Amino acid sequence: MKNVISNSFFALIFVMTAVSPALAAAPAEKGGSLLLTLFIGFFALIVVFQLVPACLLFVGILKGLFSKKHDVEQKSSNR
Repeated sequence: MKNVISNSFFALIFVMTAVSPALAAAPAEKGGSLLLTLFIGFFALIVVFQLVPACLLFVGILKGLFSKKHDVEQKSSNR
């Protein structure tokens, strides 16, 4: 247990020293470049195109769960 806490502490110190130059950097300019906008827009389109089938599948699952169930008799085979 002591070893886990020690490793976690050292990992936290390492991350803080690695991130400190980014925290000290000057703020970014107000407007981004066109390439950055296209890059973010491309990944936004990927998320949207993945979200549409996921929502349709979720609606189908909900319809299946809350619809009236039809009784299906199973034929038992006694061999």
